[in-house]
Amino acid sequence: MSRVVVRPVEGRRELRLFFELPARLHRDDPAFVPPLVPERLLHVDPRRNPFFRHIDITWYLAFRDGEPVGRVSAQVDRKHLARHADGAGFFGFLDAVDDPEVFAALMETVEEDLRRRGMARVRGPFDPSINDTCGLLVEGFEHPPAVMMGHARPWYRIRLEALGYRREKDLIAYRHSVQQDWPPAARRMLERIRRISGLSFRPLEMRRYREEIRLLVDIFNDAWAENWGFVPFDAEEAEHLATMIRPLVTARSFCIGEVDGEPAAMAVGLPDFNEMIRDLGGRLLPLGWAKLAGRLLFGRPRRGRMPLMGVRRSFHGTPKGAALALGVVERVWEYHRGRGMRWAELSWVLEDNRPMRQMIEILGGVPYKRYRIYGRELA
Repeated sequence: MSRVVVRPVEGRRELRLFFELPARLHRDDPAFVPPLVPERLLHVDPRRNPFFRHIDITWYLAFRDGEPVGRVSAQVDRKHLARHADGAGFFGFLDAVDDPEVFAALMETVEEDLRRRGMARVRGPFDPSINDTCGLLVEGFEHPPAVMMGHARPWYRIRLEALGYRREKDLIAYRHSVQQDWPPAARRMLERIRRISGLSFRPLEMRRYREEIRLLVDIFNDAWAENWGFVPFDAEEAEHLATMIRPLVTARSFCIGEVDGEPAAMAVGLPDFNEMIRDLGGRLLPLGWAKLAGRLLFGRPRRGRMPLMGVRRSFHGTPKGAALALGVVERVWEYHRGRGMRWAELSWVLEDNRPMRQMIEILGGVPYKRYRIYGRELA
C-alpha cells in the first residue's frame, strides 16, 4: 500500500472537493446528512462571512494513490488568543477513512503547521471556532446531526486518542419531546414563575429584525462571558447571523424575557435545517433548490434545535434568573408544539454547567449525544 500524502488545498476545485469528501466517506452511514456544498463554500468565504476574517486557516486534503482519503483544517483564531492568551491553535473539519496512517498523517500536518505559527497547544475540532460547529461526536452515532452540529464515526475517537489527544471538555446535547406534557416538577416551577412580579416575555419584533438580533447577541455575549472557551460575537458577526438564519425565523421562534421592561434573557428555537436537506445529497441542482424552497416556505419540520439561550449574568443564581430561563424556553417550545414539531435538540451544554443541565432535565430533556473537545501540547 502506498503512503499517504497530505497537502494544502489549492484553488476552488480542490476546496469544493474538501467539502464534497464527507459525503463520499460517509455514504454507508444512515445517520449522515450531506451538507449543501454550495452553502459550505459561501460559508467559508471571508468576503461573505466575517467569522473567517479573524481566523487564519489552511485546508488540507490527504491522498493515497491519487484518491482523497481524508481532510482537516489548521487554524489560528486571533480573537480567541486575544481573549484567552493560551497559545492554542485549532484543528477542524476532520474526516477520514478508518486508517490509522491517514489520521496520523493529517494530525502530524496540523501540528507542524501550528508549531510554525508559534502555537504551544493544539485543540479541536472547531469548524472553525467555538461559535460554529465544534466538538467530536463520541456518543450517539445512530442519530442524525442537528443543524450546526457535527457527525463522526466511532473510529475517529479511537484514532485521535491513539495519537495522544486527550479530553479537554465534553459538550452535551439533549433531546426534548416537544409534544409531551411538562413533567410535574416543571409545571410547579412554571406556575411559580407566573407569580413573580416584574417578569414579562415577548416574541421577536420582526419589523425591527436586525436590531432584535443585535439585542439577542448582546444578551448572549453577557450570559456566556464566563464560560469555558467563550469568544464574543462582534457587530459584523451579529449581522451575518441575522442574514444566515432569516429563512428559518418566525417571531415566536424567539423569546425575550424582560425584568421591569429591560431585556434580560433570550431563547431561540429553530426548525432543523438538516431535516430539510437530508435527501438532497449535498446538491441544489437540478431540483434540490425547488425542494428546499418548498420546505422552507410550506414545510412543518418534525425536528428542531435550540442553539442559543442565555440569561444576563446579573441574574445568574437568583430566583428571577431561573424563572427567566424556564420562561423563555417554555414559550419557544409551546409555539413549536402548536406547529406540529415532535422533538428538538437543546445543544450544546458544557458538561460542568450543572444549573443549565438541571433546568433542561427538569423540563424533560434527556442527554442523547456527547461531543468532545480534544487537545495536546505541541512539544
